[in-house]
Amino acid sequence: MTIDWHPLESELDRWRTQNLALPLWWRDDDAVSVTPQLETLAGLSQTLDLPVHLAIIPRNADRQLVDYVARHRTLIPVVHGWAHQNHAPEGEKKSEFRLHRPIPDITADAQAGLDRLRKLLGDRLCPMFVPPWNRIAPEVVEYLPELGFRIISAATPRKARWPVPGLEQINTHLDPIDWRGTRGLTATDKLIGQTVKLLRDRREGRTDNAEPFGVLTHHLVHDQDIWTFTEGLLRRLLDGPGRIWVAPSENKPRET
Repeated sequence: MTIDWHPLESELDRWRTQNLALPLWWRDDDAVSVTPQLETLAGLSQTLDLPVHLAIIPRNADRQLVDYVARHRTLIPVVHGWAHQNHAPEGEKKSEFRLHRPIPDITADAQAGLDRLRKLLGDRLCPMFVPPWNRIAPEVVEYLPELGFRIISAATPRKARWPVPGLEQINTHLDPIDWRGTRGLTATDKLIGQTVKLLRDRREGRTDNAEPFGVLTHHLVHDQDIWTFTEGLLRRLLDGPGRIWVAPSENKPRET
C-alpha cells in the first residue's frame, strides 16, 4: 500500500510555522477480552508512547481483560455503554442510548456500566461515557453527571465544551474504517483530505482547537492496512504539532 502523506505534511508545516499546538488523543472501541488484536493495539500504544482510551463494553468485560489493562499503563479504560445492544426499531440507525426505552431504563444501564467497571478496575477507570455507535439522546446526556460521569465522548467536532454542567465533551474526529462499504480501510487520499480539512478548520478558527483531536479505532476489525495507516497518521501528528491529551482517571483531579 502506497500512501501520499504530502497534503497532511504540508498542513502540519503550517501549524509549525504558526507555532500552533494540536491537543491529540486516541480512543479505541468495543473491548471485552484479551485478543491478538488487543495485544497489537497495546504494543502500538507503547511504541508510540501514546495512551489509548480503551472503550470497554461493561456487561461482557471478562477478568482476563481487567488483568491485562492493569498490567498495561498506556491502556486507559473508559465506559462503552452497557451491552452494546441496539434498541432502535428496524429502519433507524443503531443506538443503545437514544429514546427508544423509558429514561429510567436507559440511565439504569449507564449506571450499571459505570458501577461494574468501577468494581473491576477501581481507580484505573476514567469516568468517560462512550455511547455505542456514538449516538445518545440529549435528554440522556443531562443525567450523566449525577450518575458519576465527567466526560462524554461521541464523534465530530463538538458544539459546546460543556453540554451540561459538570460534563465535558471530548469527541473523536477521524475513523479510518469504511463502515458503509468494504469495512476495510477507507481510501487513503480521502482520509488524508478529511484530516487536512479538520486541521485547517481548527487552524483558521472555524472549530474549537481546545478540544483534543480524536483518532478513533476499532482493534477487533483491523486488517494490516488499517494498522499501517493508523500508525503512520499518529506518528506524523506526534512529530508535528501534536501534544498528548489523556483523560483523568477517578483518582486524579480534573482541570477546570
